[in-house]
Amino acid sequence: MTFGARSRLVNPRLGTYFSIFASLFAALVLLALIFEQLRIEDGWLRIALFVGPVVLYCAIGLAVATQDTLGFFAAGRRVPAAYSGLVLAISSLGATFIVAGCGAFFFAGFDALVLMVGAISGLVVMAMVLAPFYRKFGAFTVPSYLGRRFESKTVRLTSAIVATVPMLLVMAAELKLGGAIAGQLVGADPAIFVVLLAAIVALCVGPGGMRSFTWTAVAQAIAVLISIMAVATVVSIVVTALPIPQLANGPLVRGLVRQEVNEGLSLIGVWPLAFGLPGEGMHVLSKPYTQPFGTVGSLAFVIGSLTIAAGVASAPWLLPRVAVAPGIYEARKSLGWSTVFAGFVMLTLSSVAVFMRDFALDAVISDRIGPLPAWLKQAASLGFVSYDADATRLDFASLAFNRDSILFALPVAAELPLVFCYVLMAAGLAAALVSAGATAVSLAAILGEDVVQGLSWEPESKENRVWISRGFVGIALIAGSALTALAPTDPLQLVLWALGLTGASLFSVLTLSIWWKRLTTAGAVCGIVSGFGVAATSIYLGESGAISVPGSIAGCFGIVASAGVALLVSVMRREASRHALEVVRDIRIPGGQIIYDRDMQRLQLKKHSRT
Repeated sequence: MTFGARSRLVNPRLGTYFSIFASLFAALVLLALIFEQLRIEDGWLRIALFVGPVVLYCAIGLAVATQDTLGFFAAGRRVPAAYSGLVLAISSLGATFIVAGCGAFFFAGFDALVLMVGAISGLVVMAMVLAPFYRKFGAFTVPSYLGRRFESKTVRLTSAIVATVPMLLVMAAELKLGGAIAGQLVGADPAIFVVLLAAIVALCVGPGGMRSFTWTAVAQAIAVLISIMAVATVVSIVVTALPIPQLANGPLVRGLVRQEVNEGLSLIGVWPLAFGLPGEGMHVLSKPYTQPFGTVGSLAFVIGSLTIAAGVASAPWLLPRVAVAPGIYEARKSLGWSTVFAGFVMLTLSSVAVFMRDFALDAVISDRIGPLPAWLKQAASLGFVSYDADATRLDFASLAFNRDSILFALPVAAELPLVFCYVLMAAGLAAALVSAGATAVSLAAILGEDVVQGLSWEPESKENRVWISRGFVGIALIAGSALTALAPTDPLQLVLWALGLTGASLFSVLTLSIWWKRLTTAGAVCGIVSGFGVAATSIYLGESGAISVPGSIAGCFGIVASAGVALLVSVMRREASRHALEVVRDIRIPGGQIIYDRDMQRLQLKKHSRT
């Protein structure tokens, strides 16, 4: 394999390929709608909308299999900015922020903006502070970058071991939520689908590593956008006669302000550090949609946003995506696209929550004449809603909704064909596959490159490097599947813990490694270990009630500790080496050869000269 700075052309047929996929997906949905009207058995429609997209995803993953090292670990560094940004946006949100986040918007109202602000701010910070410089370095993994930056195997191994923990938490969360969604879609035990989804991810990303994941994830992200936007737009037309759900929900929000209070929802005051986003399962509405700081305190909102932003910006399953861009300019553009796509999806989810609030208000409104709305019975049969079927009058206290089913319940409440509900389930499943695939391929690269080979700077042969990491894809997915059974916790909570641990252990060190030349090897190691240790301890104490800070945002203590310890240790020890100073200087120069590729080329020439 040749390493160099030559430009690699982008495939001009990518638009055609993914237009074909979008057409096939749309045709599958239309056929399902036709068959539903022809009274085809409901079970066959569910299976078709589960199996059909999965077969397409697996076919794409197998079609782009590769043995090339650069293709396997960095997709050949030839992914256009828009496609890379789309994958990065859906990977950063995952099924947890899309499916569970929609439920959080429904119950917590404006307080759930902490998820939106944190995720989008994290992408912006990544674009401004880390991404261009990481792309110039060009490492396949975050531990590889840190190891080369400090010329230290200790830093490389330490960061690799620490990064494994939050990545396993994210994988477990996505597999668990994806299994629950697949169980709802097909009507089977979710535990079976956790294992099945792990096998699907392995089949999608194993053959080609980052290359297979990239193009499979683009297809999955397209399915997510088409499904959510199509259903939200149809419901918006039905409810408001306007086809722009992100803007059309404004009049409904103004109506909710007054009517929800009239129907018994009172303003709630919480402690500034309260972080009461709803957990999984059934919940009742307890506060008006527009009331700020009714479930999340004002101080907790700020801390939570910063913690999520730091975790997203330094996530070792997200940051390596910028290395697949053809250049630094494209890497910046990809972050811009990811911010646009993520914001667009989150705004759409907030409009879905407003529409569902309006339907819930219609079910409990006191001056309603006649029986309860017909959609309640159907939603209850699907497990989306719980209420007293014999009651003639409902209030908010007697009407409970499943947090992770709010997105899927919207077509039912709007009395649309059930196929729309199943399509949204397929979209939630695709989002889970994207995020699980991102963590699986990145964790496999870390285990293969930085743990197994962490004690040597000279990599294995091209074939061995690919096969080692390909084997670790399966091992990582097995570990993630096992963790879903060992950690039966709310998936959204698991992701918030993971982001807290990631931001605490890696964000400060990554930022200082670029912007402060005097950061030493000892400072980096101590910063990573202290940040992780403080964050893990704080999360445990917060969940056990030993401290008054909720575990979801307790990782903020680790961010401060990591930065403080790294700075203090670096000042106390000798100054950084000449090599480290040269690396920082090269990173800050946008043009020129990719540093990692140049180092690999030198190692190969050195190895060749010895043989």
